[in-house]
Amino acid sequence: MIDDFLAEDGNLAEVEAAVRAAAAAEILPRYRQLATHEIVEKSGPHDLVTAADRLAEEHLTRSLTRLLPGSVVVGEEAVHADPAVYDELGGDAPVWIVDPVDGTRQFVHGEPGFCTLVALARHGELYASWTYAPVLGEMAVAVRGRGATLNGTPLHSGSPAPGAVLKVAMSHPDYTSDAQKRALLGLRTEGIDARACGSAGLEYLAVACGAQDAVAFNWEFAWDHAAGLLLVTEAGGAQSTLSGVPYRITGGNDLPFTAARDRPTAERILSALRADR
Repeated sequence: MIDDFLAEDGNLAEVEAAVRAAAAAEILPRYRQLATHEIVEKSGPHDLVTAADRLAEEHLTRSLTRLLPGSVVVGEEAVHADPAVYDELGGDAPVWIVDPVDGTRQFVHGEPGFCTLVALARHGELYASWTYAPVLGEMAVAVRGRGATLNGTPLHSGSPAPGAVLKVAMSHPDYTSDAQKRALLGLRTEGIDARACGSAGLEYLAVACGAQDAVAFNWEFAWDHAAGLLLVTEAGGAQSTLSGVPYRITGGNDLPFTAARDRPTAERILSALRADR
């Protein structure tokens, strides 16, 4: 079903149009225009949701399921309301994995570094993804086995220069427990320049473009990672969990995990993480 859907180039364009339309209708009108009552804390002061998040996800749920009848949506806000929705990732139906505003903190602060993430999967396998940064004017698309593009131009992650210090974005300390922080201490080593991440989707895009060497994360919500992992892979990069197997969108991963410009870089990151265990 998904292969047939993606074989029609018009369908790819329709999904892209749906993502752009949701951003135009629900996100951009609220950019730097959010009222206080439109911002709500979820689990704490660093975990925010806005009216733009909720309304954009509802918009995408309607448009994407209409484009692919029989499909379902696993969105960040829907799962927050009903955790059982996450189980759809392992079901038989095609699944749209949606993060309506990835980088909500940046969005709330009026900064341009946020994006909308959409991925299409079935039986835990990723087939396509869309990463849209509306203020930055960037639309990245990946299709399994067919490569990745940014604004229509093919993406190639390339490789770091031999001996270069690796530029790595890692889980932000505001969103991690003490144990999770300790799990990333191995990145504080010679040859690696690690910093706290911003929008996960844009960090993955930077790896796919070759502007950044790797990411390392120790949380596994699929809406943060599905689109970016496929984007990096189709741009020529590599990804792996700490145990040496690929990240699974259905969960149960050995964390932390990494996505990098190439396989040797991924192995360097994993070796650094394992050294501090």
